[in-house]
Amino acid sequence: MDNRDVAAIFARMADILAIQGESYHRVMAYRRAAENIVALGRPLEEVWQAGELEAIPGIGKTLAAKIDELMRTGRLAAYEKLQAQVPAGVVALLQVPDVGPRKAALFWKELGITSIDELEAAARAGRLQALPGMGARSQQKVLDGIQALRRRTGRMDLGTAWALAQSFLAPLRDVAGVMRIAPAGSLRRMRETVGDLDLLVAATEPGPVMARFRELDQAAELLLSGETKASIRTREGVQVDLRVLSPARWGTALQYFTGSQAHNIHLRGLALERGFSLSEYALRREDGTELLCAKEEEVYDALGLPFIPPELREDRGEIEAALEGRLPDLVALDDLRGDFQFHTTWSDGAQSLLEMARAAQAQGLEYALVTDHTHGLGIVRGLTVEDVRSQRAEIDEVNRQMGGRFRLLAGVEVEVKADGSLDLPDEVLAELDLVVAAVHTGLRQERERVTGRALAAIRNPHVDILAHPTGRLIGQREGADLDVEAVLQAAAESGTALEINAHPSRLDLNDVHVRRAVELGVMLAISSDAHNVDGFGLLRFGVATARRGWATGADVLNTRTVEEVLAWAHRS
Repeated sequence: MDNRDVAAIFARMADILAIQGESYHRVMAYRRAAENIVALGRPLEEVWQAGELEAIPGIGKTLAAKIDELMRTGRLAAYEKLQAQVPAGVVALLQVPDVGPRKAALFWKELGITSIDELEAAARAGRLQALPGMGARSQQKVLDGIQALRRRTGRMDLGTAWALAQSFLAPLRDVAGVMRIAPAGSLRRMRETVGDLDLLVAATEPGPVMARFRELDQAAELLLSGETKASIRTREGVQVDLRVLSPARWGTALQYFTGSQAHNIHLRGLALERGFSLSEYALRREDGTELLCAKEEEVYDALGLPFIPPELREDRGEIEAALEGRLPDLVALDDLRGDFQFHTTWSDGAQSLLEMARAAQAQGLEYALVTDHTHGLGIVRGLTVEDVRSQRAEIDEVNRQMGGRFRLLAGVEVEVKADGSLDLPDEVLAELDLVVAAVHTGLRQERERVTGRALAAIRNPHVDILAHPTGRLIGQREGADLDVEAVLQAAAESGTALEINAHPSRLDLNDVHVRRAVELGVMLAISSDAHNVDGFGLLRFGVATARRGWATGADVLNTRTVEEVLAWAHRS
């Protein structure tokens, strides 16, 4: 069993336990174990064989024994027992936005609902509103959630697609004769969700590459096998297409298969104006001769354009900007000096301040802002006023131990309450280096009210950054009905930064809102939202979202030194 297999079982166990009303800590033990296994960065089987399971954050003797049982037998008795206690269709109800474990249990136990179709029928018949804690409005939210669920396309979030692609690219890269290799399609453009995976390889001989691809462990079903193209389906049901081409044609193939379709149609029209026809194989002149492009830059150069970064290729004005010489110098991952949100064992994180500081430094960062949750969030261990001050002392000690090579900044992710007030008094917030505010609860409030809460936080003089403004979870929960334009305008007026949360389940602000923020001069803060030592690696996805929104280094607070950041935060 691989990492995702084991993580999926633990996540499912957490869901069942939550429906059964088990303790928060027991449920979260399985959830955190699942998250840490997915983010492990090495095969779980390798860790198991080395006898190092308990070195994984969140894995103690009990969970290590369960992983051992799975690895040895492919089964887990405790999981099978839980499956027998709660119908699979009841667990599936958790896919519906705003249906949590308590509601799923309520619908099942009171109305005998064991599928999403049955839930929809009950809601349409008006049967849900008579249940305890429900009402007409709650019933309508369930119906809206079911419709949102059915609009989903089965696409993967960016992080899942990235990890899956790397699991294919790594073994293919080592095949003799491979000269270039890359993902294409929406993954290379770093869209927030990805469907099928497209992989391109430039090699002197296609045979060895094709043979290695077909024998990979991830391949559950061979769909197509030719001399230069093959398709497989993974155990997760994802189709992966591989194309092998000659190195001389790499540039045109990579450009073509990266897309987007709209970008390529526009580019082909420009090529015709320049006397070329553009295909995946070459630029063909009117006399029939081919101009081969071994590099993507050569394709754009032949058409009189500078290179257009993949993240911009959505036909949103990038070709016009290229023609006019006004393409932005996009922010890059290497430009980031710091991170503006991560969590520790003081709230819902898996590791200590010192462990997280060392992990951030290992990621190449110079500083990171500690942003544990405040106590008002309720669903996690949160900081009280006394905790904030105690944690500050520990932060100072960690900075002393880091010897000036890296710096933790004292902050907090303060909860924005239902009335727009903050979970800690202003005098406490004033003691911190920077303050991040967030709306986590009441996301289904009417537009005016939830927007008012965000605006109140933005206008608080002690708030420096508004985190994940819409609160969405991609593929799991619709964002709040937020007046984003009003939020952006208020941030521009107050000088408050808006977060691009880099976690692949959030990517909030999204790329469209990022571009509008850039137009208005709003400062952006890219944050990993790391909850364990591997979480800082998620920053790449926040940077990608910033790039898709045409953001430059000057638009992003993280590109500044720690001294510059503190000067910005304490400006009058």
